[in-house]
Amino acid sequence: MARSTLYQLVASELRRTIYSGALGPGDQLPTEAELMLSHQVSRNTVRLALGELVNEGLVTRTPRRGTVVRERRPLLIHPQRELRPQPEETREAFAWAVSQEGRAPSQEIEVSIVHPVEEIASRLELPDEELAVVRRRLRFVDGQPYNTNDSYFPLALVADSEIARPGDITRGANRVLEELGHPQVRVVDDIWARMPTSSETERLQLQSGTPVVVYVRVGYDESDTPVRVAVSVLPADKHLIRYELESR
Repeated sequence: MARSTLYQLVASELRRTIYSGALGPGDQLPTEAELMLSHQVSRNTVRLALGELVNEGLVTRTPRRGTVVRERRPLLIHPQRELRPQPEETREAFAWAVSQEGRAPSQEIEVSIVHPVEEIASRLELPDEELAVVRRRLRFVDGQPYNTNDSYFPLALVADSEIARPGDITRGANRVLEELGHPQVRVVDDIWARMPTSSETERLQLQSGTPVVVYVRVGYDESDTPVRVAVSVLPADKHLIRYELESR
């Protein structure tokens, strides 16, 4: 049997034990020697199999503990609900969604005025040299970094509002835009996956081989003018994006 088939079979059996719950978060996998014996394969085959599970984000390998199952508790995101009023209207969408799962949200915020890069400027339809306010947020769930969210707004639109000032906006920037007379009535989402940059890996404390999902949302007001571009970087092992579509 081909070596590639052997390591894939070993990986498949280990994957099955993880997904079935036989091995849970924090549990240690058998040692390389034990796997070699139980599967009658070489050490290299075992290492290839374990490497595949590492790349899938299912396990981590450490010098002292060996190979252990990673905790996988993805945050469920409903993008279509962001602009709907929630029962707790005083909380912004992320904090409300996390608290609904019985988990603790927190975030670090940096606010600055920038010349946005071309991709952002074009999405905001800003004239040349027009400035934008960006609110950069590193978001945490239960004290662990979960994602980043950089929201850009035309400076001319939000210069005198809370959006342009440092600090948290408890009720959320979407509500502030509404108060300024620019409620978002339409959004356009672009979503794609890629491997993280080195700075993203460090900032989000990503395990080796973990891909990220880039989620860009452009919000438009009643005059169909873009008033916000939000760029989120979501570790793929920590998020589940769910869209609900209804036929009319």
